[in-house]
Amino acid sequence: MEKRVVFGHKTLPYLLLLPQLIITVVFFFLPAGQAMWQSLRLEDAFGLSSEFVGLDNFMDLFSQQAYLDSFRVTAVFSILVAVVGLGVSLLLAVMADRVIRGAGLYKTLLIWPYAVAPAVVGVLWLFLFSPSVGILAVALRQAGVDWNPRLDGNQAMLLVLIAAVWKQISYNFLFFLAGLQSIPRSLIEAAAIDGASPSRRFWSIVFPLLSPTTFFLLVVNIIYAFFDTFAVVDTTTQGGPGTSTSILVYKVYSDGFRGLDLGSSAAQSVVLMFIVIALTVVQFRYVDRKVQY
Repeated sequence: MEKRVVFGHKTLPYLLLLPQLIITVVFFFLPAGQAMWQSLRLEDAFGLSSEFVGLDNFMDLFSQQAYLDSFRVTAVFSILVAVVGLGVSLLLAVMADRVIRGAGLYKTLLIWPYAVAPAVVGVLWLFLFSPSVGILAVALRQAGVDWNPRLDGNQAMLLVLIAAVWKQISYNFLFFLAGLQSIPRSLIEAAAIDGASPSRRFWSIVFPLLSPTTFFLLVVNIIYAFFDTFAVVDTTTQGGPGTSTSILVYKVYSDGFRGLDLGSSAAQSVVLMFIVIALTVVQFRYVDRKVQY
């Protein structure tokens, strides 16, 4: 017999939803509305005077080559963060699911990085790859690699990518491990009895059953790459060298808080918001069709 929760008080459900609604309005809708309003105005550096300019901020924005380059940098960065992060996390989850001795310790060590603040993650990897004193940088130099992310844009992007992926691995790992443990063992054992190899069992049974988890993590990782990697970029490369690691969210900060161009910064935040909304809609509209629930 199906169990259902019945609310006798008509206003109780709304009261239970009220805290989340307040948080959503205060921290999302109000800032988004303010950004859209500021994007249509030209303000001085101190915000003391403003003038309505319509879409001039957006037209000026898309005429800047530096801003157009940030689209390419963000696209490459977000794709690499999602693909590499999900691939490594899935591999670790499969290994953890098979470990018997010391499994608890192994899983705990993999979860720890998620508790580290993004700014600390950036400082940690910056120190490890520091050209002068970094342990990994010294090892690369001894191996014949001329490592200097302060001068080489590709190396700087690699440094930011490693830090961002390492920070997100724990989150992806938890969901993949939970998904693997929810798959009935009888299906895998039946395929093994039929003679299917381990790789065939994984790609024909395990991975399709993980598709809802993979789809969810794909959406989360794309949003993470667009927004939550700001602190990693700021503490490692500050968008440099040049603009090689200046992703969209960091350019919003750079133009708004360093360049004090509040109208342009607001316009960039509006563009970024609509890009993420569009990507999420596309993923739910087309990628979700291939998910097997």
